[in-house]
Amino acid sequence: MSGIFAAAQGFGLGASLIIAIGAQNVFVLRQALLRHHVLQVVLFCALTDAVLVIVGAIGLGAAVRGSEAALRIIALGGAAFLTWYGIQAIGRAIAPGTLEPASGAASSPREALATVAAVTLLNPHVYLDTVVLAGGISASYGPDLQAWFVGGVIAASFAWFFVLGYGGRALAPLFRNPSAWRVFDIGIAAVMWLIAARLAMLALSGQGLE
Repeated sequence: MSGIFAAAQGFGLGASLIIAIGAQNVFVLRQALLRHHVLQVVLFCALTDAVLVIVGAIGLGAAVRGSEAALRIIALGGAAFLTWYGIQAIGRAIAPGTLEPASGAASSPREALATVAAVTLLNPHVYLDTVVLAGGISASYGPDLQAWFVGGVIAASFAWFFVLGYGGRALAPLFRNPSAWRVFDIGIAAVMWLIAARLAMLALSGQGLE
């Protein structure tokens, strides 16, 4: 596998995990529509994801590297998680919601950062998605490709938050359209299942686990 392909898989996984209707994305979109403290907010979100993914890759990667049994467990666990996430995405596609930013008065930079920190760091799913899932799956790519995969995940985070932050005004009608979210979620399920299939094949064959 080439580094570019590993990075593309990381980007696909990162995008699949982050593109969802949730408090963090709603807040970023609200700031985009108000045009208040957008750079600070999107940088906080993207950099937080980057740090957590790197922590997971370094921590779990160092813990399991050199142990084929541990890597097999990580790969099978990752495949199971991604399969379940894909099923959830299909469930959302059947009954899609919308991303509706709340109205309200403008906040100060400190208030904006405090709010985005709360909706980001107090959400337990952020640690499961970044540290455990993305960081753990990166270990299955081996020392030569792990950095490429992690870079792809981080690039997806930066791309999404900057698109949401600076394209939010133009994209707001799309985010309010349930049909658009149906397409997003079907695509998310497909990406998650493709990566899950790769992990399952690696775990069952033992090839590529280093």
